[in-house]
Amino acid sequence: MRPLFAAILSITVALAGRSAFAQDYKPDFDPSTLKGPRIGTPNQILVLASPHLSGLPTSFKAADLRPLIDRLTAWQPQAIAIEAVSGTQCDFMRNYPDRYRDSTESYCWDPAPAQQATGLSVAAATAEAERLLAKWTQSPTAAERRRLAALFLAGGEQASALVQWLRLPESDRIQGDGLDETLVARLNTLRDRNNESFLVGAALAARLGLERVYAMDDHTADAPEADEDAAGAAISKAWNNTATDKRKAMSDALEAKLGTPEAVLEMYRAYNAPGLAKLTFDSDFGAALEEPSQQRFGRSYVGYWETRNLRMASNIRDMLGAQPGIRALVIVGQSHKGYLEAYLNQMHDARIVDAETVLR
Repeated sequence: MRPLFAAILSITVALAGRSAFAQDYKPDFDPSTLKGPRIGTPNQILVLASPHLSGLPTSFKAADLRPLIDRLTAWQPQAIAIEAVSGTQCDFMRNYPDRYRDSTESYCWDPAPAQQATGLSVAAATAEAERLLAKWTQSPTAAERRRLAALFLAGGEQASALVQWLRLPESDRIQGDGLDETLVARLNTLRDRNNESFLVGAALAARLGLERVYAMDDHTADAPEADEDAAGAAISKAWNNTATDKRKAMSDALEAKLGTPEAVLEMYRAYNAPGLAKLTFDSDFGAALEEPSQQRFGRSYVGYWETRNLRMASNIRDMLGAQPGIRALVIVGQSHKGYLEAYLNQMHDARIVDAETVLR
């Protein structure tokens, strides 16, 4: 046997052996089987898949969300997490424009008007809001609520500011205590915006008597692609499959019915039905994983997606750790639901709630 051929054969056998080891090995430690605590109330997590309301046709009306919100109210969540980037993360990303410029423009509101009105930076406003909440009373004054709303805005937490605004009687939704004319106009705009973080998350929190919502999205895995056109073309080609056609047909049929509260509830039930997470994988991430470009665009995309969801799950777990034994509602886009349920189910002190049962 020639030396070069023998060397190649040896490497091939070694790589095949490593591959076999990787496929055969199964960790013997599974956190999801070790649930606790034995004494006390466990954390319960309802992951609600939502359409992005901003993308729905004009036949959708915010008032049609009432049956959904009624059912969520009956479940009585004690904390609500939303798919939004926190003000502190946005502040961090603004310091790295070479990597995060597009992300901050897409996902972050610029709190400069609120910082000007309050004289506080994101960090200072966030610290002051936490200090106020730590000594919050059961019956805060209207002035205290307006002050907290202003602090949330200065900290980049629009949805939590809206919670405080909605908890005020209409007659007290006025300027003062850090809220100037610009900020009052902003809050009134958010109140009516077609966005699930505001129309569902903030509105439900206000109805339940909660003081805030928790922004748990994460975009720190975002990075510019060296060849964005080639990457986009490769991944779009992978998405051109029968599973994508099936998903599109389903969403088109659901949107065509919009115009009544019953149709909105039907849409939410469909987005939270068993089997949809696997269909989404087949359509999107599974297809991208097998995308054959030499640059491995699809695998990079899937790496970003898994990283983002893992960080979202860790933010949710962090929220639970600060107040153990609660019912937590997590409102996310449909593609996130399966991943977040799977990742959160790995946690010892977490029980995933069946959304179908809540939405009946």
